[in-house]
Amino acid sequence: MSYQFPDNLHYADTHEYVLEEKGLLKIGVSEFAIDQLGDIVFVELADSGAILQKGETFGTIESVKAVEEVYLPFSGKIISINETVVDNPEVLQNDPIGEGWLVIFDPLSTFSMDDLMTSEQYKSKVVPK
Repeated sequence: MSYQFPDNLHYADTHEYVLEEKGLLKIGVSEFAIDQLGDIVFVELADSGAILQKGETFGTIESVKAVEEVYLPFSGKIISINETVVDNPEVLQNDPIGEGWLVIFDPLSTFSMDDLMTSEQYKSKVVPK
């Protein structure tokens, strides 16, 4: 399979992607990780307004193969969750980078995208040469 690695995304070691837009962060899970999970049957996300610390889980993704937690790369507050993905997990399966984002997040402290991998760094980690 050929995966997308858009240049405007940064990635955590745990396969979450981050897109910065107007000071807020859109967080989701990479196409690679979603493909590895297989058919997704359930998505659970933390509530809007939840304040979480870097490294804390903000939800779970359940597939026919496994249940995986998703983690925040920065401390902050969840502004909104993608109800479409919660109601229809196949949206995450079919379009993880577009319509399948998980949360919009407001980092409450100084953060640096340099703490994450660039698209090229992530691609070289997950795609065999």
